[in-house]
Amino acid sequence: MKKHFVPFQQLRQQPTIVVDSTGLGAALTLAHWRGASTPAALRDDTSAGSVLRALHQPETPGLEAAAVTANHFDIDGFVGVWALLNPELALHHESLLRLVATLGDFREIDWHDPSADHALQLVCWLNAEEKARFYEPFGAPARRRREDEASAEKFNWFLPRFAEILANPEASRATWEPEYKRVKQAVAILQSAVTTVRRYPEIGLTVVRTPETLPYYALFSPSIGTDMVLSLYDDQRYEFEYKYTTWIDLESRPTLPRLPLDALAIRLNELEQTPHRWTFDGITDTGPLLRLSGKSLTKPQRYDDPDQRPLYSSSIVPKQLEAEIMAFFQTGYAGIAPKRYWTWAEIRATGQ
Repeated sequence: MKKHFVPFQQLRQQPTIVVDSTGLGAALTLAHWRGASTPAALRDDTSAGSVLRALHQPETPGLEAAAVTANHFDIDGFVGVWALLNPELALHHESLLRLVATLGDFREIDWHDPSADHALQLVCWLNAEEKARFYEPFGAPARRRREDEASAEKFNWFLPRFAEILANPEASRATWEPEYKRVKQAVAILQSAVTTVRRYPEIGLTVVRTPETLPYYALFSPSIGTDMVLSLYDDQRYEFEYKYTTWIDLESRPTLPRLPLDALAIRLNELEQTPHRWTFDGITDTGPLLRLSGKSLTKPQRYDDPDQRPLYSSSIVPKQLEAEIMAFFQTGYAGIAPKRYWTWAEIRATGQ
């Protein structure tokens, strides 16, 4: 049976597959959200990956439902919804779609993959059209709209157009090229002698030291396999971030739980000699930041690229900052073994 997209509010009006979301009454849930009822055999790092696994297993209970929905629009969720509506095309382009979903959600890509450029072009096209025609990610509340309602307009616009761009991205080069060039220039900086990368796999941390702020699609590429990134920029400007890989149920590898950053911020504020204060987001935020703060950032600002928000110079030298963060996590993770499928209750208990 050919499938069609329905707005999230219509979930219970007919048997419906829910992608990259959770909802009571779903015929089938295909989501990597923590605790989602995705069938064990279909679990994947991305929600789109779960959809692609389901397409290989057509007898999956609930997959016969004709309606498909999601409660928000993002690249991973969109690719999953589109794949259910276009199963033959999706399986033909499976490896590329997996790259697109991973780059969109985790900001990770292996630049040696022969399809990496194609994936980046598609992601940049989706980003550019979303911002130009609708609103930026997490921007619905500022427009006094609910994301589960407003996002349906995005799905209805993108779903009939994506196959053409997938087959021939050159047709929309003018749309995707500005962000694409910005990312590729940043990748060149990241891979040059001005940048150093250190990985601490025992605590899941990647440290990137580079002169200026970079867009996420470049910045996070050396962090594949780790879940935290400390960025050290010139003039003693810094940001620490928990990646989205520990907000969801990651399938491909075990992870350590997020630790609350209260004590680390207190320690850094004891050392800090400038008027700015170290502030942090809670562990249930999709990508919590620890940074020297001026005005509080909005959620769209926190989600946007690091080169799109202000950064302030610290009095703490890079070597000391890195040592403080290393010591905090080495102590915090002592005696804790990585595992899959942490619950939020377990994560909070660990943090205490």
